[in-house]
Amino acid sequence: MMNTCKAALAATIFTSALALAACGGGSGGDSGGGGALSGAVRIDGSSTVYPLTALAAEDFMAENPGVQVTVASSGTGGGFEKFCRGETDANDASRAIKDEEKAACEAAGIGSGQLEIAVDALTVVVNKENTWATCLTLDELAAIWSPDSTVTNWSEVRSGFPDVPLALFGAGTDSGTFDYFTDVVNGEEGASRTDFTPTEDDNVTVQGVSGSPGGLGYFGFTYFQENSDKISAVEIDSGAGCVAPSVATAQDGTYTPLARPLFIYPSVNSLKQPQVKAFFDYYVAYSASLAEGALFIPLNAEQSAKLQADYDALVSQAGS
Repeated sequence: MMNTCKAALAATIFTSALALAACGGGSGGDSGGGGALSGAVRIDGSSTVYPLTALAAEDFMAENPGVQVTVASSGTGGGFEKFCRGETDANDASRAIKDEEKAACEAAGIGSGQLEIAVDALTVVVNKENTWATCLTLDELAAIWSPDSTVTNWSEVRSGFPDVPLALFGAGTDSGTFDYFTDVVNGEEGASRTDFTPTEDDNVTVQGVSGSPGGLGYFGFTYFQENSDKISAVEIDSGAGCVAPSVATAQDGTYTPLARPLFIYPSVNSLKQPQVKAFFDYYVAYSASLAEGALFIPLNAEQSAKLQADYDALVSQAGS
């Protein structure tokens, strides 16, 4: 289900698409131009990556009305299940593909390639009334979120914090965000306390944290930006001082370990279809403009060069 953030993005996508096209961001030359292409492109996966791929889809379809690009957001893990059954042409992912997912795809004869399409700063958020937890250490996050945690009040997190009950909200277990957060905070993917509100809909976390004085949650940087009037971002201290999530700190590596790459995995077989290849030609070529238009953190020059090289290798594989 599209959450409020996604709905707000959808309302501005068409305008952004026209702006990109006016600046030379249209896909006409690479895509066959003027509606010459037809067919479908099916994408599912990460709710974090969804707004970026949705913007790419809307812009591409504005230039290629004969192509229908559908983008869904069942979570990274749920999306890989569909992808490895051959139900989609690509999967958005907020973490790298797991060995068991890769094996399932290979067993089904589905080859894929990993493309890093943008960068994210996984953001820990609190209620606007929370004026005490402006910065948390990784140890404090682990004390809150570890599988054996008994912390239920902010006063138990740090001496001097007030007596305010914790209300925890987080990503659903099929989410790459859940896997990444639990790995870097608790040391193991999927290792987390269970008495929190899990969801694939980031708007649930926004509503929960903004509605609870002791609320605490986490999701991608885009959703914080879209809802910064309702919630506050927490700085993270991983041992070198407090660092706020931002474009600059995610790109320069100082927002560690919560800065992360975002991926899309196209099917090699699907890239043999002209409309699928044309869509990814556009997505890769204009990844920076799309990232900025969708309020994502764009790749730096070195990362952009690697994206193009990885995509060229994938296209070569599809053509062989």
